[in-house]
Amino acid sequence: MTTSWGTFPLTRHPADPRDPLRAWDAADEYLLGHLAETGTDLSGTVVVVGDRWGALVTALAAAGAGEPVQISDSYLGRTATAENLARSGAAPDAVRLLTTQDPPPERVDVLLVRVPKSLALLEDQLHRLAPAVHEGTVIVGTGMVKEIHTSTLSLFETILGPTRTSLAVKKARLIHTTPDPARVRDANPWPHTYELPADAPGRLAGRTVVNQAGVFCADRLDIGTRFFLQHLPAGLGAARVVDLGCGNGVVGLAVALAEPEAELLFTDESYQAVASAEENFRHHAGEGRKAEFQVGDGLADAAPGSVDLVLNNPPFHSHQATTDRTARRMFADARRALRPGGELWVVGNRHLGYHVTLRRIFGNSELVASDPKFVILKAVKRDGQAAGREGEGGTAAGRQARVTRSR
Repeated sequence: MTTSWGTFPLTRHPADPRDPLRAWDAADEYLLGHLAETGTDLSGTVVVVGDRWGALVTALAAAGAGEPVQISDSYLGRTATAENLARSGAAPDAVRLLTTQDPPPERVDVLLVRVPKSLALLEDQLHRLAPAVHEGTVIVGTGMVKEIHTSTLSLFETILGPTRTSLAVKKARLIHTTPDPARVRDANPWPHTYELPADAPGRLAGRTVVNQAGVFCADRLDIGTRFFLQHLPAGLGAARVVDLGCGNGVVGLAVALAEPEAELLFTDESYQAVASAEENFRHHAGEGRKAEFQVGDGLADAAPGSVDLVLNNPPFHSHQATTDRTARRMFADARRALRPGGELWVVGNRHLGYHVTLRRIFGNSELVASDPKFVILKAVKRDGQAAGREGEGGTAAGRQARVTRSR
């Protein structure tokens, strides 16, 4: 990525030469170009929200920004940021990396917002940062035209102050907000709670669950998860079970309620998701019941043969891009972590063709259940089986989870 402050080699995490997606786009370039052209004072506390792979803070560190802070919900994004900063020659402490679960800075002099896919996450973050904004704060948002809607601008306007947009350049726009510290705003509506329906499968019926902002399907039980819950394996005994890409954790919670001896691991790359899963488990699983909660790169760092069952509803988007790359990595990491005879159960839209990918990785795939929209597939780790064509490529180095807790 070429900017006024230098050219930077940027990659996503984990780096994959087969991945055609870049670690930056025209929205990042537009924002950085605007800051350089207008001579924005970067000597104070510069907070960057939603910097997907570290493109913005890597350039800002090179620009000599005084106190750059990145706030991110993505473990993979934060890891990519650290790698890109190191690759650019920045000092290890050049940027303060915060998660969406950390307290935000008390004062913000420049607020840069890369508009996220989730409007809820944007709303939560603007509410959390509003008290730190003052009259002199420079506020600039950025995103591709298709990512910026009237509802997006309304959040900036309602929470922070009068807002306008720029002309489009390379299908990207800027959002300019004039801060109004005296603005009276409603309370932050996040996290959100809702009651599971009375006909929810298993022992989940009527239970109240919590979703932090940005977690998939924040106000209801989505139909794919409902279908999965109707067909979960039973009689697991003391099996070690992983809710991989756990979201708010209702799949793992259903297993915990039905299988009192099962050992549960909830893992997701979203800090908001794992916080939701932990709160839901703590509230419903019963006094003394323990589980692990891990923010990280799925099962990339799991010991081989350490898992009996993996339950997975993989995402098929990376921000706005549609891709099966995440699902392929999840499946390959699950196969490595499973003991011989262990099983991976996957729910997904019928059109995604996960049965083909599973056969390449596991050498087998069995249809457990289907309806007009979804399929549930099972793949078994066979003793002595060689890796399929999708392989188990890559390395766990640098993907170790940073957050592991027990409750």
